[in-house]
Amino acid sequence: MQEDVPPQASSSHMMKTTKRGRPFLKDTLDLFATLIVSLQLTTHKQFFRSFPNSFSTDEAAANLASLKFSQSNRGPDPREPSRVITTTTTTTFSMTRDMAKAMSQHFMDARLIENAADPSSNLFKDRGVYVLTPKGLHVLERFISRNGINGDHLAHVFATQPICMKLLHLERRSVDDEIIVSQSVITALFRRFVGRQANYPPQTAQTLDPTAAYHERAKGIQVMEMTDRQPSGMGKSQLVTQRHCFAALAALEWLCDFSSVVGREEAAEMAAQFVRFGLIALVSDKRKNNDSAIIFTVRGSAPGGNSPVSQTGEFRCTAKALYRITDEGVRTARWDSRAGSKDSPTSSTANLSTTERSSFDKDGITSKALASSDAKIHRRISLAEKLNAAYTGDAAADRRTKESNTERLQFVIDNPTLCNLFREFLRDNFCEENLAFWLEVQDFKRKFNITSTASSAAFQRPPPDRPTGSKVNTPGQQAMEQHHESLIQQAYEIYTTYLAPSSQAELNIDHGLRNELSAYLSEVMQGLTGTPFQGRLEADQLSSFNATQLSMMIRLYERIQTHVFRLMATDSVPKFTKTPRFLTLRSQNDDLDFLDSDVQYLSSSGPTVPPGLESREGQEIGGAYVTVSQKGVVAAHESRPRAVGGDREAGRRAWNDS
Repeated sequence: MQEDVPPQASSSHMMKTTKRGRPFLKDTLDLFATLIVSLQLTTHKQFFRSFPNSFSTDEAAANLASLKFSQSNRGPDPREPSRVITTTTTTTFSMTRDMAKAMSQHFMDARLIENAADPSSNLFKDRGVYVLTPKGLHVLERFISRNGINGDHLAHVFATQPICMKLLHLERRSVDDEIIVSQSVITALFRRFVGRQANYPPQTAQTLDPTAAYHERAKGIQVMEMTDRQPSGMGKSQLVTQRHCFAALAALEWLCDFSSVVGREEAAEMAAQFVRFGLIALVSDKRKNNDSAIIFTVRGSAPGGNSPVSQTGEFRCTAKALYRITDEGVRTARWDSRAGSKDSPTSSTANLSTTERSSFDKDGITSKALASSDAKIHRRISLAEKLNAAYTGDAAADRRTKESNTERLQFVIDNPTLCNLFREFLRDNFCEENLAFWLEVQDFKRKFNITSTASSAAFQRPPPDRPTGSKVNTPGQQAMEQHHESLIQQAYEIYTTYLAPSSQAELNIDHGLRNELSAYLSEVMQGLTGTPFQGRLEADQLSSFNATQLSMMIRLYERIQTHVFRLMATDSVPKFTKTPRFLTLRSQNDDLDFLDSDVQYLSSSGPTVPPGLESREGQEIGGAYVTVSQKGVVAAHESRPRAVGGDREAGRRAWNDS
């Protein structure tokens, strides 16, 4: 592999901690994922029970004592752009056993791991057995994808355990790692917290398996009706029914499991913000007088007038405390504007209120009172508008149709659920190879640019066998060589599957692009092997490619990729967005919040800081964004019954009629 590898620089520093004493969130997530990649998750026994895909306290402490993470990035040489250079950065974590246990406690607080024998336990014990939570799997999947890690040894974990489908991330200040609170952020978190409709339990008792029960919880906090006696004057009391009630501790658990909050303390602060913004209110707290109580209080500015926003808000973290979603909360959640939403079991109407909103406009941001503090938070085009056929408008239809189709296709590709549905649509119409090629080239480019490894002195995977007398490379160099070989194999498979003459899924591409690719391969093959290129590429011919030549192949693949993307945007997307299955999914699917204009959706491999949320003019702007688990969506998609026979024929007729 002919490429320059500059020497590595070394430095050391302490991990940054907050005023609460915990590490910054990004460091916590990165260290957690690095630890899990370095471990072998196997079956452990405790209390006469077996726990698959687990690890012990001793294994976690031993790996954290000497944990190494190496990352290699490829890019053009500034001195000679035609060459590719590799920069490798190695980070080594070192800590005592007590510190490792304390770090593992932070992982538990953030709901990344849980006690396998007792999931309700909140303490990391000295002789415990632990497994990953659905949230931990989501974080791990994103880390593996973003850093180009080979996670084959974890495939069985993703295949057998539930994974958090959508994780809501709240932006934090870079100085102290505190969540940046604004009305738009609290609105986004609250809408995710309560769900698209009131999540009442089914009236008939039924037992759900753990995966199904988890996905029911993911729809939103489970609510109930409470009937209690309240004083009505003259020493009398009357029965009052409160709707949309939930337990205080259940709210904390939900926020920890489905958002980026890192513990009950931070979850209680967010719940207190719900109280301050008038979205929830205390119903009762029937603890005994001698029972201790933890009450979190938050403070902020209040606009005055008839706004529901207060200067302070408090949340009681007790087992007896019950809260309810207020009328303002219902309006903010948009339950009353969504047709077909579930209502309480005893209710006779679905419309709770027709009162005009006093302080929230339709995008969840105050119209006047908070205009100064949120002036730099611009309204994003809603996801429903992006996918709506009328998005371009009558006056500008001719000018913007092409641009909007491109935006729609990019959104469909970025959203795993829609991408799977779009792929089925293309398969039914015999052009699935366009999307398959585009996705494979995207994966190829990502893997070429970055690769990472995680290991520990406590456990080292055996290196591959080498001939006697051969040079022994460092683990980082071995990983880069194996990575380069896998890239060569992937480049070969892409060519033979989609581009070679008479291949099994040959693309219908521009004749000039095909000739340019053939000319480049002929030139390289002539120089490497001395034999002319015959239109077919053999694996042993491609094995001698270096990183610079692979980079050139990527550029050619990218040009074909652009052609295929344009073809799908202009020909396939307009027909796909008119299909009954797409329209049904868009209007009714609980897993897609199409009406949210204040939440941005990113793929699981998306950037750490999404576009539009970075700081401007030295001021950090808060925001919320959702990452969607590709593996979770695929697993859910495969568990559904597949369309057969008439459905496929109907799809073909819809394509032909449009």
